[in-house]
Amino acid sequence: MARVSTKENKSPYQTTRESLKLTREAASELLEAMSPERIEKIENDRTMPHPDEVLLMAQKYKQPRLCNYYCANQCPIGQQYVPEIKVKDLSQIILEMLASLNSMQKEKDRLIEITVDGKISGDELADFVAIQEQLEKISVAVETLQLWSERMLATGAIDPEQYRAYKESLQSPEG
Repeated sequence: MARVSTKENKSPYQTTRESLKLTREAASELLEAMSPERIEKIENDRTMPHPDEVLLMAQKYKQPRLCNYYCANQCPIGQQYVPEIKVKDLSQIILEMLASLNSMQKEKDRLIEITVDGKISGDELADFVAIQEQLEKISVAVETLQLWSERMLATGAIDPEQYRAYKESLQSPEG
């Protein structure tokens, strides 16, 4: 039986591996290209993972949220542009998205008024910033739904072939 770390503030890489009941040695075999020592350094924040290592962990651990964690917290570009997405239930994601969309429905006319002249004047700025915040909430809700879908695909809860077929049919000219 493998020892479980009692360290507080574990990295998501470590908590994910431990939730799968994998030792670093077993994870190394699963990940193939990463040694147990490399995994230990990444998990203990002694070295930064490379993007390809994060992709590999996300794929093999069936946890696409690791990619979002890396982009939002460790990648210098992502830290500026990518919000961290929290794992949620589908119902909560949909309710948050609908609340944001309903709020934007009310703001749509104001956004048109603000932008019709191609400029944002001082008296329009506060409303414009508030509308941007609402749009950001919608964006995060969409990204959360995408992450949820990727997790369901990775675990087999959604049939990947059927999913891809539906996506392709929507993207085709006849779709």
